[in-house]
Amino acid sequence: MSKAEEKRNAVKTAAAPAPGGHYSQAIAAGGRVYVSGSGPFDPHTHKIVGADIGAQTRQTLKNIGAILEAAGASLKDVVKVTVYLRNMGDFDAMDKAYKEFFPVDPPARTTVEVGLYGAERLLAVDAEAVKP
Repeated sequence: MSKAEEKRNAVKTAAAPAPGGHYSQAIAAGGRVYVSGSGPFDPHTHKIVGADIGAQTRQTLKNIGAILEAAGASLKDVVKVTVYLRNMGDFDAMDKAYKEFFPVDPPARTTVEVGLYGAERLLAVDAEAVKP
C-alpha cells in the first residue's frame, strides 16, 4: 500500500447534504471510502425528499453516490451497506428501490429496524466502498 493510500482524508461535497452533527460525510483511508449514515435529504434545502420509503431510498442512495464520487469512487465500488429502517414493514419497498442502484452483484448488506431522528425520516444508510 502506498503512502497516499494510507492517508486519512475527510470527504466533503456540496452535492450531498452537509452533516447534521460533528462527523464527516465520509472518510477515505487505506484505499477504502467509509460513508457516514446518510438520509433522504435534499443537498440544498436539507428537507426530506419523498413521503414513501421508495422515494426516500432513492434520494439517500443518490446522496451516497455523490459522496462516493467526491472521494473518487462510485456505487459500483460499494462492498458493504447497512440500512436502518424505521419500520421493517418497509423492507420490500426499500429493497425494490435499492435494486435500481445495485442491479447486479449487489454489495453485502445488513438491514435493521431502529428509531430515527425526525418523524418523516424513514431510513438511513451507510456504506463502505473500495476505491478503484
